[in-house]
Amino acid sequence: MLNGRPLQVGDVIDGFRLDEQLEPGGMADFWRVSHAGLKIPLIMKIPLLRRGEDPLTIVGFEQEQMILARLTGPHVPRFVAAGDFERPYIVMEHIAGQSLSTQVAPLPFDEIARIGAKVASALRDIHQQHVIHLDLKPSNIIQRDNDNVVLIDFGLSRHLQLPDLIGEEFDSPVGTGAYVAPEQVRRARDDPRSDIFALGVILYLLATGEYPFGQPERESEWRRRLWRDPLPPLWWNPDVPPWLQEIILRCLEIKPDARYETAAQLRFALQHPDDVVLTERASRRNRDGAATVFMRWFANRNAPPLRARPAANLLDRSPIIMGAIDLSPEAEGLRDALVVALRRVLATERTARFACVNVLKTSRIALDPMQDAHGRNPHLQRLVDLKHWARVLPVAEDRITYHVFESPDPAAAIIEYARNNNVDHIIMGARGASPLRRYLGSVSAQVVARAPCTVTVVRQPVAAFEMSEEQSAALSPGGTERSDMG
Repeated sequence: MLNGRPLQVGDVIDGFRLDEQLEPGGMADFWRVSHAGLKIPLIMKIPLLRRGEDPLTIVGFEQEQMILARLTGPHVPRFVAAGDFERPYIVMEHIAGQSLSTQVAPLPFDEIARIGAKVASALRDIHQQHVIHLDLKPSNIIQRDNDNVVLIDFGLSRHLQLPDLIGEEFDSPVGTGAYVAPEQVRRARDDPRSDIFALGVILYLLATGEYPFGQPERESEWRRRLWRDPLPPLWWNPDVPPWLQEIILRCLEIKPDARYETAAQLRFALQHPDDVVLTERASRRNRDGAATVFMRWFANRNAPPLRARPAANLLDRSPIIMGAIDLSPEAEGLRDALVVALRRVLATERTARFACVNVLKTSRIALDPMQDAHGRNPHLQRLVDLKHWARVLPVAEDRITYHVFESPDPAAAIIEYARNNNVDHIIMGARGASPLRRYLGSVSAQVVARAPCTVTVVRQPVAAFEMSEEQSAALSPGGTERSDMG
């Protein structure tokens, strides 16, 4: 309303001209707007506060205004301005593209993995800014023309460093019934893995055309997912590959601890389907049996609301760690030092995912032979050697992957992998400071200078190379050098 009448094209609100009314949402009207001082496309969201109805709309508007103003990056709309309750609105960047709800399922499986990885990357971005979406669904995911995805509608979201207005004012769970995680049913709004559950529902829908839990509207129906697992995707679509079913059902685990710890780890799995470790989930054809379901029901039938848990640091406790391993014969001592360093790190990061990496250096100007002098494929042999070397590390089979890259520039290959896979920590070795390395720049030095994450450099044991008495006195065996690069 403006001056007691409905809004219309041409009206101006705080310098924003209403150019076109768009399709309304369930809790707001939307207008395409323009401003003399701003050249980007803009959209104004006006909450439906008529007659003071629906307190959730009021609180959700305040929550979104508070959260959106603090979010940045390519996966959220740019916040521009906001009104107050005398004249409520939020102005933000208008995202060009189609919502994920326009996709007709089932989709090709590689396309599902591609979309899922994009959404997981967006979730990682907002989670690192201490925001949990809590209403993730296809209509709130916009696929930009540049192949990126943008998350919208933060009215039900939670910022872990701000007051939770919705949690404080409402005794009932809120969200969209088809996508609500079990812990949300029990009023928990502090776990990033709730968004991973919702993304699992989306992947299930894209793979089968069906909802894993239907589309319930009442809380009593929502509570069923505290004890009732969904039919496996294979029930609906027998062509679903084992790796995709494994990923989907892990996302949909009732207990958050059984899901992927972080969106980055889920993204990693979707980008490397051949490396997904298959469990019984992958071949499951039916739901859990009656006895299992009854035990869950008995344990959860009167389950009280969950207390707030220290899940805010979950992202810090579930990193992706990359070990860049030199497999050359002269680096045997260095590999032993790397084992010591990695044992120490992995022992304290029990939920970490570990990527074991080696770079097979290739020629810049000619094709390298596909076989070595013994008739073996060097790429495959490196994979075998990596797995053999890593067998002593304290990391579960489903948390380690092995990668051999072929590149004329080992440092660039390591950095590119770290950037593309949201690696949190690179651990690698340095064989020494030969004149050639000092002149050209060692691989480790280049990685330290350009990596998008923390880098730990493990030095070659002193006995493994010659050094002066001054150097020997200055360095100790197996010492480490650490650089934080963001």
